[in-house]
Amino acid sequence: MTLEQLRIFAEVAARQHITKASDHLNMTQSAVSAAITALETRHGITLFDRVGRSIVLNRTGQLFLKEAQAVLASAKAAEAALMDLSGLMHGELSLMASQTIGGYWLSPRLAAFRRNYPGIELAVRIGNTAEVSNAVANGEVEVGLIEWPNDRRGLSARQVAMDEMIVVVAPSHPWADGKARGPADFPQTQWVLRERGSGTRLAFESLLHKAGLDIEALDVAMVLPENEPLVGVVEAGIGATLMSRSVIAMKLETGLLAEVNMPPLPRPFFLLRHEERYRSKAADAFDAMISG
Repeated sequence: MTLEQLRIFAEVAARQHITKASDHLNMTQSAVSAAITALETRHGITLFDRVGRSIVLNRTGQLFLKEAQAVLASAKAAEAALMDLSGLMHGELSLMASQTIGGYWLSPRLAAFRRNYPGIELAVRIGNTAEVSNAVANGEVEVGLIEWPNDRRGLSARQVAMDEMIVVVAPSHPWADGKARGPADFPQTQWVLRERGSGTRLAFESLLHKAGLDIEALDVAMVLPENEPLVGVVEAGIGATLMSRSVIAMKLETGLLAEVNMPPLPRPFFLLRHEERYRSKAADAFDAMISG
């Protein structure tokens, strides 16, 4: 068993598709298939169920995936340790950010880091808050940036910025009239929300909890996994949503959305790192930079 086989297996498992995995790995489909077959044949097991023309990770594959990811994370940490011997002239910084942070807050900071450390390759992924926390915990990335407090065991979380959440509606919505409103009014309109696990959804649920409300009492018209389509639906006149001011600043300025007259909800941004895994100089430099 080789690290390359494990890397190929993890990529196929993530995408559940030979062609997509081979494209991402810049390999031929036959080479990817051969690597998977070699693993299965050598150990007399089946990692994927072949369903028609598709493949699905089976229970054996799911159990093996956890071990494969752990080995790959250790190998990556070992490589990072070697890279650190050359200072910050070479190496890689792997990080993952939640959508709001990745789309609106992180970009200028990545640019500044690149200018200061041009030899460090940046590997950036975007997901929701839960996905980012999982990636740091599993060693898939070294640094995580999330929009909501995290108390996951083994992870350290440090506040690095403060966000502001506001309720917005289309200009034609009754709540665009400027009258003061609060959580007690929430059952009176439809809502368009982010998916469970996102920092934005957690902020909304926290606001409901403090007001003694349950999300089941609301008329949730739609749940969407990304900010842009969600904002587009609200802009088209469907309900209200709670969103970071930075995400919809331009739409507020141009009048495409209206801010509901209620107090903003402060929301901190946190930097996540694993408490026990190897900490590279590149990650330390990024951590120090955004703290300055």
